[in-house]
Amino acid sequence: MDGDFLHIKDYLADSIIITDGAMGTYYAEITGRDISHAEEANLKKPSIIRDIHTSYIEAGADLIRTNTFSLPGFQKEDDFSRVRDILSAGLEIAQSAAHKKDVFVAADIGPLGPLNRQTEDSQNGEHTDIIKRYKFIVDAFYEAGADIFLFETFSSLDYLEEIINYLAGKEGSDKFILTQFALDQNGFTRKGISAQEIINRAAAIKEIDACGFNCGVGPGHLLNIMQDLHFMEGSFISALPNAGYPEVVDQRTVFTSNADYFAGIMGDIKNLGINIIGGCCGTTPLHIEKIAQKLTGKPRVKSKRRPAEKAPQSKKTAGDNKFRQKLAQDQTVIAVELDPPFADRDDDLMQKARLLAEDKHIDIITIPDSPLGRVRLEPIMTAARISRQLGIETLPHLTCRDRNSIALKSQLMTGNLEGLRNILLVTGDPVPGTTEREASGVFSLNSLQLMELVSEMNQELLAEKQYYIGGALNVNAQNLSAEIKRMWQKIESGAQFFMTQPVFSDRVVNFFKRNFWPEETKILAGILPPVSYKNARFLDAEIPGIEIPEQIINRFQKNMSKTESAEIGVQIALSLTRKLKNNVDGFYFMPPFNRVEMIIEIMHRLEMG
Repeated sequence: MDGDFLHIKDYLADSIIITDGAMGTYYAEITGRDISHAEEANLKKPSIIRDIHTSYIEAGADLIRTNTFSLPGFQKEDDFSRVRDILSAGLEIAQSAAHKKDVFVAADIGPLGPLNRQTEDSQNGEHTDIIKRYKFIVDAFYEAGADIFLFETFSSLDYLEEIINYLAGKEGSDKFILTQFALDQNGFTRKGISAQEIINRAAAIKEIDACGFNCGVGPGHLLNIMQDLHFMEGSFISALPNAGYPEVVDQRTVFTSNADYFAGIMGDIKNLGINIIGGCCGTTPLHIEKIAQKLTGKPRVKSKRRPAEKAPQSKKTAGDNKFRQKLAQDQTVIAVELDPPFADRDDDLMQKARLLAEDKHIDIITIPDSPLGRVRLEPIMTAARISRQLGIETLPHLTCRDRNSIALKSQLMTGNLEGLRNILLVTGDPVPGTTEREASGVFSLNSLQLMELVSEMNQELLAEKQYYIGGALNVNAQNLSAEIKRMWQKIESGAQFFMTQPVFSDRVVNFFKRNFWPEETKILAGILPPVSYKNARFLDAEIPGIEIPEQIINRFQKNMSKTESAEIGVQIALSLTRKLKNNVDGFYFMPPFNRVEMIIEIMHRLEMG
């Protein structure tokens, strides 16, 4: 770059910037190789990458991006050295192509992609690993002389804010940081965050110099999204959509050649007052050339941006959610779990649900999501069916095991349309080893991330029909301080109430007396009455998260009748409920084998005193 060339902020003060187009898809188009080989070409085929950069510059690009997008996703620590080599070569190739051409070079940094998280136990370790990776990438670029940093195709500011603060803290005042996020056709990221909320959050981080959108959608959809957004006065905004939507031809993903149409839409986007425009997947030097021809003359004067307005905020409300209203009024609530059946008939389930709905003490029926990873009727549809037919509120559980974020969001929207207003979000039990050949866990999110997604949906999509978000609390954990920390993480992610694992021991009863949670956060203590010695021993030994003291197990005798054993189970549940009632907001009863008659008997005896 010429030493007399304007700094990018000075340039943007009076002009817009046209960026390059796609690297990966264009590399695949001209070489016939897979996109995954593109970064490796920095070392193996540097002339091809240099030619691509040159083609974009000759087409009219003012800014090109290094061929380093996927490097944060390297697999193991042994790759650090090679990643540094690819990165350094990528920056050197781009700078050589831009040399004395009055063209800016941005160090391109992409997301890691979805992580396979089956539990939250490893989350802190994964967070550390993610930060370590990005710090390595940032340090390598900085040491190699990069001064423009582009973080693109992200779905939230998770991790990103920490890395940006780290980068901004490095010596030197000439760094320029641009963040870009991928949207779906409705204007939301993969994590359910709206385009307006992304803009607002980025604007609140002073270290971010520019923010915008790339990938995910074509130019038409991006125009529709951006024309409804409100931007802070003086902010720099970017728009780099895909060429359109791909199709598979001869087992290859290809984009329709639509350069003239693309340039026309980008002209409309520019007229919204957007400062930085260009292209992402499927775009080529021809697309950039057409944009440059449409926006003739340098400097390219910015169009007027409409005045910024504060984005409308939805008002949280309990609406017609009696379960939520009762908790808000500090009344004790009773939830009862019903396991959905394995078969395709629900006669028995509906009969038991009717008994619960007719009991005046019971507020809500909860439906677990395939506990222990075994196939059962789907919980949201089952919950909606019960609520619709019997008039009682329901609380389906939703796990991250079986669905990606798109499917989870679709189910949540469908459940909300069916009138469901309560949801319990959990990571989910892993798929049993015996069925791993038939199915594998998805786990593209964990419970914390799913809570964040539903919280965003509440703010952006559901208006006054918001979900009341519940989380699981393992009160039987050996390390209770770690469980409390995880609970606070869930509260920060959006959890508003918690349902605990079954309580049996005095140690756990005393745990609730500590009152360590916020006043507005409600706790439902889990109560599971055992029905026999064998059942109690099995629960204690084989079911994760359940701990039954020997003195409780020994209250059963192996030769007891079914009636006698059930009576012991009722007595145990009554004793625990009375011990806990002054320190919790309600109870979450789990009738063994769906024996709801036991729960109804417990309710009757509690009322009688």
